[in-house]
Amino acid sequence: MATTKSTVKSSSKTEVKIGISDSTHEINFECSSSQSEVITKVNDAIKTSSVLSLSDARGREILVPHNKISYVEVGESAERRVGFANQ
Repeated sequence: MATTKSTVKSSSKTEVKIGISDSTHEINFECSSSQSEVITKVNDAIKTSSVLSLSDARGREILVPHNKISYVEVGESAERRVGFANQ
């Protein structure tokens, strides 16, 4: 039985990495928001001294106090490949 690869590309996800001050750990997750939306939310949380609130791709809510944010990396998630790929 042969399977066909779907030609419909899923919606792009944004990979977010947040460094936490006074901690060696960082928070890594994927969210369905665009890069610009994530950057806007981070800037707003810092400017208004409020809690940064982002939802991950699974629907969980991530809350980080503004004063604990060391750095934020935002980028498009790469498609995960399985097996041997020639491309």
